[in-house]
Amino acid sequence: MRAWIVFLVAGLGTYLLRASFILAGTAVTLPTWIERALRYVGPAVFAAIVAPPVLGDGGIAAAPDRVPEIVAVLAASLVAWRTGRVIWVLVVGMVALWVLRALGL
Repeated sequence: MRAWIVFLVAGLGTYLLRASFILAGTAVTLPTWIERALRYVGPAVFAAIVAPPVLGDGGIAAAPDRVPEIVAVLAASLVAWRTGRVIWVLVVGMVALWVLRALGL
């Protein structure tokens, strides 16, 4: 029973913290330097999520062993740059990865 109380209090606390930012978002204006910095949060988080599976545990040193992943990321990046459509980025990246793995690279 005590665990359920902890879960409920933690969930309520998380909800209230997130809701406070949403509700206060229109009343508070951030300095321009913070707004400029926040533009880079999304790409930085995306890179942090994508880099480890692409490069593996060895980091850039393991790059020769990860050729299909790196080529698929480069193909998907080109599609992202040219079209800006997320669905095409996912399709091209996954198809490139599957084809390169099927070829045994």
